[in-house]
Amino acid sequence: MGQDYGDGLGPLDSRYIDVDSLDWKPTPTEGIDMKVLMSMPDTGLLTALFRWQPGTVLPLHEHVEVEQTYVLQGSIVDDEGEVKEGDFVWRPKGNRHLARSPNGALVISFFLKPNRFIGGDFDGQELK
Repeated sequence: MGQDYGDGLGPLDSRYIDVDSLDWKPTPTEGIDMKVLMSMPDTGLLTALFRWQPGTVLPLHEHVEVEQTYVLQGSIVDDEGEVKEGDFVWRPKGNRHLARSPNGALVISFFLKPNRFIGGDFDGQELK
């Protein structure tokens, strides 16, 4: 017996996503919305598009497992560098940083587990 994805498809059937038809959903960080492309809540696996408004700051957080991000538009900056349109960054388990997008961004990110936020209003909260 495999995982029930709640979509009526078999465990080995492909899932096709009409991304344009998905609604943007707010995240705990004001200025960042997301479209969930694939989610497995029992494991924490998540693939999503994130839309950052200009000037948005993602509070200090820790990557509980490897995180990967490809920037489709704009850029995201932190103390380690800048990832621009067409660039890719991956962060190892345990990496901690605060990220910002001075001019806005559209990114696709892949998480094995949700981020853990550190300090402030988000302390201990996971991005889901």
